[in-house]
Amino acid sequence: MCGLSGEIRFDGGRPDVDAVRRMNDRLAPRGPDGEGLWSQGPVALGHRRLKIIDLSDRGAQPMTDGSDAAATGVFNGCLYNYQELRRELQGLGHRFVSTSDTEVLIKAYLEWGVQCVDHFLGMFAFALVDHRTGQVVLGRDRLGIKPLYLAPGPGRLRFASSLPALLAAGGVDTSIDPVALHQYLTWHATVPAPRTILNGVAKLPPATVRVVETDGTYRDRHYWQPSYTRRPEHDGMTTDEWRDAVLEALRVAVRRRMVADVPVGVLLSGGLDSSLVVALLADEGQRDLATFSVGFESAGGEQGDEFHYSRLMAREFATDHHELMVPSTEVSGALDAAVAAMAEPQVSHDVIAFHLLSRQVSEHVKVVQSGQGADEVFAGYHWYPRLAVPVRADAADAYAEAYFDRTHADLARIVQPHMLPGEDVSMQFVREHMATPGAETALDAALRLDTHVMLVDDPVKRVDNMTMDWGLEARVPFLDHELVELAAACPPELKLAHDGKGVLKEAGRKLLPTEVVDRPKGYFPVPAIKHMAGPVLERVREALEAPAAKGRGIFRDEYVAELLAAPEEHRTRRGANGLWQVALLELWLQKHGIN
Repeated sequence: MCGLSGEIRFDGGRPDVDAVRRMNDRLAPRGPDGEGLWSQGPVALGHRRLKIIDLSDRGAQPMTDGSDAAATGVFNGCLYNYQELRRELQGLGHRFVSTSDTEVLIKAYLEWGVQCVDHFLGMFAFALVDHRTGQVVLGRDRLGIKPLYLAPGPGRLRFASSLPALLAAGGVDTSIDPVALHQYLTWHATVPAPRTILNGVAKLPPATVRVVETDGTYRDRHYWQPSYTRRPEHDGMTTDEWRDAVLEALRVAVRRRMVADVPVGVLLSGGLDSSLVVALLADEGQRDLATFSVGFESAGGEQGDEFHYSRLMAREFATDHHELMVPSTEVSGALDAAVAAMAEPQVSHDVIAFHLLSRQVSEHVKVVQSGQGADEVFAGYHWYPRLAVPVRADAADAYAEAYFDRTHADLARIVQPHMLPGEDVSMQFVREHMATPGAETALDAALRLDTHVMLVDDPVKRVDNMTMDWGLEARVPFLDHELVELAAACPPELKLAHDGKGVLKEAGRKLLPTEVVDRPKGYFPVPAIKHMAGPVLERVREALEAPAAKGRGIFRDEYVAELLAAPEEHRTRRGANGLWQVALLELWLQKHGIN
């Protein structure tokens, strides 16, 4: 829930409250239910509120500790165990004036310092001003579900829940980072933290607490990372025992994410992952659960919806089901709105689907659970068997061969020379990550990379951006950190079984119709984009032929001309449309006023 922003001054000056107000205004869709500004000394904080827990004004932010005003904070997300923590903190002598999880977060910091995050179960990004020391503490959840962007400037640091909010404040270096561009074009638009596509904006990495001193220096605490090795306590576990352990951990994760003072729905694609969420909620006694699906008109001979399976699930568990069928003629119009909602450029087609679906869902509920993350955590994608190479040292090469869109040599004929790093920085990143201690097998290493890097800066970011643009909070039980720890320890062969997600499919057989468990792997298709249908192609051509694009000089002119001359023919190694990847970046830059 919510959006946060702020500015810290290190030069003795006062923060620019108007700049924080502009950031706050840009974050309005993330928090349509309230707003607040606070400024004291060298720090100003802004907040937009989406009311999910403690709907009263006592939950408003920025919030200052009520006992001795020792800390002031802003918070985006949800602490699913806030009620348990509240009782624990009360036992330690803390007094509360609200029933909000924000107040629990602040009291937890005052009790445990930066170790407070070790006590949290949930998704969160926060900024806390410690009035006792003058320090500002920034934090982000273990899986990076909630974002936090940073923009340093002369004598200051600004931060916000989205990159466009920082642009609204002004004073951002908007030049393109060649390393990030290399990653964007190589790694299916994944730009790992701390980088973004812009030189002037960074991201706080997941599972990180940053303590910023009054002089601008800082120190980071990286507080969580599963080992991706087999644990002694799991020795001798049978396949059935792993299945039952995974199912119980998922059940707990789903139950945790029902904590709210408003109704909670589910995004139901009809695939295994979202269907398991629905089934577990029904098993927990939920009745008349609101479920939501989206589909598109077929194009290029490709089916555009999966309604058969979502309807099957809705009937099986008697949900209050809603469908949204989007005509192809509406996709091009929806494209600009979705691009505007992107904190960073995102090329996957389902970004449009999530944006349109979120608009519909937000008319019914404020909170939904989603099946996002299961494929990365439980090895569900078709390329994972290729990553299970026998020699651990070959993991990086296998990963690049299976997942990268392009090679470094390919990029030399795509981007202008001044935008091309002198070395293969994307491959270097993967090699360094794969060489990090832990991760017993090549597949373990690949899943670690996907779960803690790719997942964070591609699928998870898409879901957060598209839902929060409509004031809708999406919760992702497959990214419960205890479930992720269990999956990381699960033997790779159990995850690869049954064409991927084997242990999860076995869990599904205890709850779901066989047709859902054994169905072919589905995706969120948007055929009008995949096949560059008329209006979408016209919008793409308009963006790439605009003066801003030509003046920017990112891509070689002859390459762009080739793409536009044959929109369907240029595919990446993974089969993605090359024109779409190039155009999406330009669309995003133009939509956010970057010239």
